[in-house]
Amino acid sequence: MGEIKIPGRSILYLRSTIFWLAFIMTTVVVGSAVIASYPLSPDTRLRVARYWGTVNLWLLARICKLNYRVTGIENIGTRNAIVLVKHQSTWETMLLHAIIPLGRWVFKRELMRIPFFGWALACTDPIAIDRSAGRAAVNQLVNRGKEKLEQGKWINIFPEGTRTSPGQDSKYKIGAAMLAAASGYPVLPIAHNAGEYWPRHSYIKWPGTIEVHIGAYIETQGRSAEDIMAEVKGWIENKMREISDPARWNR
Repeated sequence: MGEIKIPGRSILYLRSTIFWLAFIMTTVVVGSAVIASYPLSPDTRLRVARYWGTVNLWLLARICKLNYRVTGIENIGTRNAIVLVKHQSTWETMLLHAIIPLGRWVFKRELMRIPFFGWALACTDPIAIDRSAGRAAVNQLVNRGKEKLEQGKWINIFPEGTRTSPGQDSKYKIGAAMLAAASGYPVLPIAHNAGEYWPRHSYIKWPGTIEVHIGAYIETQGRSAEDIMAEVKGWIENKMREISDPARWNR
């Protein structure tokens, strides 16, 4: 494949403005539809919410020329798992809506205050954590996460807890691994370089192709949380070194 030609800043700002307007519209429309579907089952609400991810991924490709390529999609098996994903951008939230089978989200409860987006999130059977609660928050994650896993649901977690810039060394929080150790359910690790194209706090969406790598299940039966997290972080960060390009870190 040839090198992507990067247009001038004025074109990048114009494309990004058009996308942001479309993004706001899809968030309001799909968010309202999710809220309106509240009398239906959580799985049905998540099927509605999935359109938010798939439509915005399509808009990014058409407007901002930002595509993505997934390697390892076959690793998403029929056995539900705890999905642990690198967190660099807003983009991966859309991806998970599109590729994970009706995954339940773990996030800070403050997100539910965001109009339409947060209200819709609250309707999708999430695990909303009070991060200031310390050990009580971890216990909530473990107890509610086990319950949902035993119901056959997938759990989506960003183990870093917040978005990190490309190349930044970040600490992985132990809560997700504690859930894996306590439940015995496998972990599905995902690495991607979306932060090089949609950096946090960035208005511009850079054209190109985001690389997404989905690993094989990491088994957790009989293992400690520390051992599980070490393997997860090792796999994700090693893969990040393979797919990252420092030339795109500070554009």
